[in-house]
Amino acid sequence: MFEIKGKDFLLNGKKVNVYSGVMHYFRMQPEYWEDRLTKLKLCGFNTVETYMCWNLHEPKKGVYDFEGMLDIERYIEIAGKVGLNVIVRPGPYICAEWDFGGLPPWLLADRNIRLRCNNELFKKHVEDWYAVMFDKIRPHLESNGGNVVMMQVENEYGSFGNDYEYLEFVKELFAKYNMDVLLFTSDGNWCNMLSGGSLPSLYKVLNFGSNAKGAFGALDGFQKDMPLFCGEFWCGWFDHWGEKHHTRNSTSVVKEIEDFIAQDANFNVYMFYGGTNFGFWAGSNFERGKINPTTTSYDYCAFLTEWGDYTPAYHAVREVMHKVQGLEMLPLVESPKMQNIGVVKMTESAKLFDNLSKIGTKFRSATPESMEYFGQNYGFIYYETKIKGKYQMQPLKINGVHDIAHIYVDDKKVAVFDRNKKTNLLGMNKHQMFIGGVDGEKKIGILVDAMGRINYGEKLEDRKGIESVIFGKQIMFGYDVYCLPMDNLDKLEFTNQMANNEPVFVRGTFKANSKDECFVHMDNFGKGNVWINGYNIGRYWTKKGPQKALYIPGSLLNTDKENEIIIFDIEGYKNAEVVIDGKPDLGK
Repeated sequence: MFEIKGKDFLLNGKKVNVYSGVMHYFRMQPEYWEDRLTKLKLCGFNTVETYMCWNLHEPKKGVYDFEGMLDIERYIEIAGKVGLNVIVRPGPYICAEWDFGGLPPWLLADRNIRLRCNNELFKKHVEDWYAVMFDKIRPHLESNGGNVVMMQVENEYGSFGNDYEYLEFVKELFAKYNMDVLLFTSDGNWCNMLSGGSLPSLYKVLNFGSNAKGAFGALDGFQKDMPLFCGEFWCGWFDHWGEKHHTRNSTSVVKEIEDFIAQDANFNVYMFYGGTNFGFWAGSNFERGKINPTTTSYDYCAFLTEWGDYTPAYHAVREVMHKVQGLEMLPLVESPKMQNIGVVKMTESAKLFDNLSKIGTKFRSATPESMEYFGQNYGFIYYETKIKGKYQMQPLKINGVHDIAHIYVDDKKVAVFDRNKKTNLLGMNKHQMFIGGVDGEKKIGILVDAMGRINYGEKLEDRKGIESVIFGKQIMFGYDVYCLPMDNLDKLEFTNQMANNEPVFVRGTFKANSKDECFVHMDNFGKGNVWINGYNIGRYWTKKGPQKALYIPGSLLNTDKENEIIIFDIEGYKNAEVVIDGKPDLGK
C-alpha cells in the first residue's frame, strides 16, 4: 500500500522517496518505450510520470483510441517490467506545450461551452472521458497489485482559475469510479496559485525550476507535516519558433537535485526525456498579445536527448542518485546509433489547389466557420468565395485570423495576414487589402495555416480559421470550405513536373540500410510539414528557427524497400532536395 504517514511516503509500511522523471508515451514511438524507461531506471530513479492526452485518445466524441503510441496500459506494464512505479496525470487539461493543453478540439464546436469550470456541458464530457480512461488505469493501480502509485486531480489549476466546485467534481470522479489511489494537485510555488488551484482535502505538490532550498516555503498556511514534493522540477525549458534554443548547465541541475535530497524532498524531473511533438500536436503560448507556437522538438534540455542519447546532466545526476541511495552502478544501455543517408532529391510534386477534393473534405457554408465547427482537429483549412457584380475599388478585410492566412485573388497569391501582425505602426488594420474594380466576378481564396492551439492561460478557446470577411461595408457570404487535416495523403496526384512558389507537396524516395536514428535538414524549404512513409514527423519553419532539422525515428524506416518522403511547403523552396544524416540541428 502506497500512502502518506506524517512527512513520509510509505510503500507497504516502509519509507520510500519518490524520485521520478517525466516521459510522455505520446511523444515517442512505442518501439522506444522500454529503452527510455530502462535508462530512467539506470539513472537511479524509481518512478516515471506521464500526462495523458485526452485529445488523441478521443479524437471524436465517443470514439476512443488506446492503440500503438496511445497504448497507455502497455506503457505502464513496461515501466513495471523495468522496476518503475508510475504517476499518472490524466488532466482533463495537461498544458504540456501540447495542442489545446490536451483538451479535444471538438469541445470548441459548441460556443456555449465553458472550459475547466463548473459548466454542465464540459463536466459531462470530462466524466465520459474519465469513465473510459479509468477502466484502462484501474487494473494497474498499486491497490490492485499494479505499479500506479499516484494520480493528479486537474493540472496547475491555480494558473487558470479558482472554481472549487469544479475541482471537487473532478476529485469526486475518482471516488465514483473506484480509483483507490493517492491523489494530489500541483501548482506553481506561489500562494496565489495554491489558493486557486488546491483543495484542503488533497495533498499538494509544487512545480518550479530553481531554489529547491526555499521554494517549499510557499506551502506555509496550506500544508504542513507532509512529504515535500516538487511535482515538476524544470530541468530546462521549451523552444518557440523564432526564439533561441534553450540550454541549461548540468552543474545547476545537479545542485538542485542535491538540495532536494538534503531536505529529504521528493521530486519529479520535467523532462527526463522530452521527445517530439509529431504531426500538428505542438501547442502555443499566448504572451504580450501574440501567439508563440512551440517547435517540433521538445528537447527541453532533458536528461536524454530527443533521439534517446545520454546528456552530461544524465551522467552527473546518475552519480548523485547512486551515491545517495547506495546503488550499484550497472552498465548503461548502448547509445543510439546514427546513420548518414545523404542527399535526397524530390522528383515529383502535387499542387495543393489541384488536390483539394482528393485530400480534403468539402463543405458549403454561409459563413467561414472555424475548423472545430466542421469537425476538423488539425492541419490547414481553405475558404473560397466570390465577389459578383459591379464594384469600385474598396478594402477587403479579414477578421479573426488564426493563425496565418494566405490570400489569393483569382488564384494569384496577393497577401499574407499574420495573427501576430494585426496593425501597423499607425494603428491601422493590417489584415486588409484593396480589391480593384469588379465587373463580373472575382474569386477570393483564403488558405489558413493553423499553428498549435493555445495550451496555457485564459486564452484557451483558440478556434482555428477565420471569423469573417468584409468587402467595403458588406459581409461576404457563401463559401466553399475545404478541411485539410493532412491525415491521409494517399490520394495525392503527383507529376514529374516540379511546381514551386505555391502550396505544394513534393515527393522523393531513399534507401536505408538500418533502422538507426537520423535527421532531415530543411534548409532549402520555408515552412510546412514532413511525412516519412506516411507518418507526419512534424512542422518545420526554417526562416524562423531555431530548429532546422526534424528527427526521423529509426523505427519509421524500411530496410527491405525504399522509403518515401513527402514535404508540404507553403512558402516556397530554394532547391527540391534535403540532406538526411545523423546530426541534429536544434538551432542556437
